[in-house]
Amino acid sequence: MTTRGVLYVHSAPRALCPHVEWAIAGVLGVRVSLDWIKQPAASGTWRAEFSWQGEVGTASKLASALRGWHLLRFEVTAEPCATAEGERYSSTPDLGIFHAVTGMHGDILIPEDRLRAALARAARGESDLQAEVAKLLGQPWDDELEPFRYAGEGAPVRWLHQVV
Repeated sequence: MTTRGVLYVHSAPRALCPHVEWAIAGVLGVRVSLDWIKQPAASGTWRAEFSWQGEVGTASKLASALRGWHLLRFEVTAEPCATAEGERYSSTPDLGIFHAVTGMHGDILIPEDRLRAALARAARGESDLQAEVAKLLGQPWDDELEPFRYAGEGAPVRWLHQVV
């Protein structure tokens, strides 16, 4: 079964750009050349988007290939298909990687055991419940990536092919 998704490289130093392309190519098994544009949110960095199609699990392979590279900010999404839910990976240098399962409408689906663990930590006074839920939803990653998501002048436009 195949799925499709998008890799958003929100910011990468120029020297890292070819390595990102090589990592993607290594996962997909095809040559990859991204259209890099300057990232106005961080001087000296570049951004790119790449639509991909592959087997279920490709998003996790892409995220694994890119994780841990200092100064790289990225997100990988995979659409749900007949055999798997969708996925979203977000990564920042300060926070590391975040993974969420997404439903057919893009909502984050939080597993029961993660909710129970968050409730238990809050009940023991180890953390605030609101902060726990925010982490489960990836809010710290969204907060850090939002300035980089803005598609500055010259960024490609993504046309929707299906409206629900």
